[in-house]
Amino acid sequence: MSRPRNVADSRVIDRKIGLHALGVLAMGLILALGFATLARAEEKIITSHGFSEFGDLKYPAGFDHFDYVNPDAPRGGELSYGAQGTFDSFNPYTRKGRGALRSTDHFESLLTDSYDEPGSAYGLIAESLEYPESQDWVIFNMRPEAVFSDGSPVTADDVVFSHNLLLDQGLKSYAEAVRKRIPKAEALGPHRVKFYFSPDFPRRGMINQVGGTPVFSKAWFEADPENRRLDEPRLDPGIGSGPYMLDSYDINRRVVYKRNPDYWGENINVNIGRHNYDSIRIEYFTDSVAAMEGFKSGAFTLRQENNSKNWATAYDFPALQAGNVIKGDFFDGNPPGASGFVFNLDRPQFQDIRVRTALQLGFNFEWTNESLQYGLFQQRHSFWQGTDMQATGLPEGRELEVLQSLGDALDPNVLTTEAITAHESSAKRQNDRRNLRKAMKLLDAAGWPVGDDGIRRNANGETLSIEFLSDQPTLDRIIQPYVDNLVIMGIDARYNRIDNAQFTARRRDRDFDMMRHGYRSSLQPSTGLYQMYGEEEASYSLFNPTGVHGPDIEPLIDNIVGATTTDELQANVRALDRVLLSKRIMVPTWYLGKYWVAYWDMYKFPENLPPYALGFDDLWWIDEGRAAALVSSGALR
Repeated sequence: MSRPRNVADSRVIDRKIGLHALGVLAMGLILALGFATLARAEEKIITSHGFSEFGDLKYPAGFDHFDYVNPDAPRGGELSYGAQGTFDSFNPYTRKGRGALRSTDHFESLLTDSYDEPGSAYGLIAESLEYPESQDWVIFNMRPEAVFSDGSPVTADDVVFSHNLLLDQGLKSYAEAVRKRIPKAEALGPHRVKFYFSPDFPRRGMINQVGGTPVFSKAWFEADPENRRLDEPRLDPGIGSGPYMLDSYDINRRVVYKRNPDYWGENINVNIGRHNYDSIRIEYFTDSVAAMEGFKSGAFTLRQENNSKNWATAYDFPALQAGNVIKGDFFDGNPPGASGFVFNLDRPQFQDIRVRTALQLGFNFEWTNESLQYGLFQQRHSFWQGTDMQATGLPEGRELEVLQSLGDALDPNVLTTEAITAHESSAKRQNDRRNLRKAMKLLDAAGWPVGDDGIRRNANGETLSIEFLSDQPTLDRIIQPYVDNLVIMGIDARYNRIDNAQFTARRRDRDFDMMRHGYRSSLQPSTGLYQMYGEEEASYSLFNPTGVHGPDIEPLIDNIVGATTTDELQANVRALDRVLLSKRIMVPTWYLGKYWVAYWDMYKFPENLPPYALGFDDLWWIDEGRAAALVSSGALR
């Protein structure tokens, strides 16, 4: 007969069984981790000469040049154009002061954009890149021949230093967004650099973002770290690796950049047919009238016009009549910027959407366009105007599903009403009475009735006051009639045009009620949407002038950044467009859809200009024979 077990024996046996089970479990975990590591290790590594967000690259490895360049474009001559305003720094990354135009140009990046492929970039400083299908990281293999303008090599250490410098001293809205998504950059060798991407965020946009980061000289910054900060203005631009360097300047009057005769990248395929001028000169003017007179007299020779009145009436002078100046327009395939008269949503008078709707109704686009802008513009209705990402009609299909997934965070009216479009007004008179009556009823309902003095006040006796801020004299004739309409509505509205420096400071600090501003629009929107509409960045981002954010916006940005197909991207952008329109964060104004350019007859350009860049500063060139003829005839000095 077997001997009965006592309690102690039972515990010993149970313990052994438990230890055995734990051992089996641990072995299973080890094996599982091993298989996962092996699977990760066996993940396909892609090596390429460029990167595309969706689909294949247009240009194969070893391509000769971009299709839109003239590979035989002659080199020489000077591009000269005008600018209005002031500058006091050649550090474009500082929050203080105003950087001179083109002060970023001497810095290059690992990749460079293609002008005929949205979301695609090709190797510039980087000769190739490697990344897994998961895009958990990317390695750039840099060209060993790349050097800064002082002859020192551009190395992986410079790339890592630049990345960290932008995080430590760059714009907060940029640094905070990037720090969370790109936790580490390291040099794997003198010309091999690796970026790691956080597992907590979608990968889309990451590779192009790090590939587009400007590369600074670590040695230059560290030689005098106190006086060479990225967040402080300075007149010393530093050194870069680009084709042009600063030659001379006269504060608030002139900047001249010259070609670097020893530019390292002269003959690489992405640069063939580009950077054709020996020098680039920018003349500064205090106002638009002086700038126009400067162009007419030949003080500078190319003018990209942005004033409809000038385009319609000012180009009738002897040089143009004689054929020495050419006036033309060029196709612009980019979605127009989502610009308009923006509301600072931090201001208490704009908290009620009925107030914002009323202020929209006060603007008469049709009258403004016909009476003041010569009928040359179109009304903007969308943040992605004229693209497959523009919200129209009622939501349907995948867009509807996306919106429904937002649940209680979404205003239910968004699901049952057509996408909001800009209102229509009568072109016959400045103040469309029908719209003004609608607007005034909305203001009454929002708790801003009109007093005996004709001014609207709330229950606390506070006046409905709005200051409209600008630094552009050319906007005076556009803004003032709109302000007059607001005054008719009983609003204490006033237009305040201030100097460039003061305007820049107040814009950066979001110290305004209303002003003309807007948001960038892209055919491949990605992580930049967090800076424009994200919740964490809303209080300080320079790219979000209204400060808009919300639980109905953030998930849509996540979806857009995480999209892996064009259809999914477009459906979520349409949903975001619809939500933004419903919030009425600005008064939509106008867009052009083309470039207006006038130039002295010495410029030439490729026959097949790309759809997404005008390229006058990059792809055009000087016909030196025509330039000499203009000078010898006395048409140009």
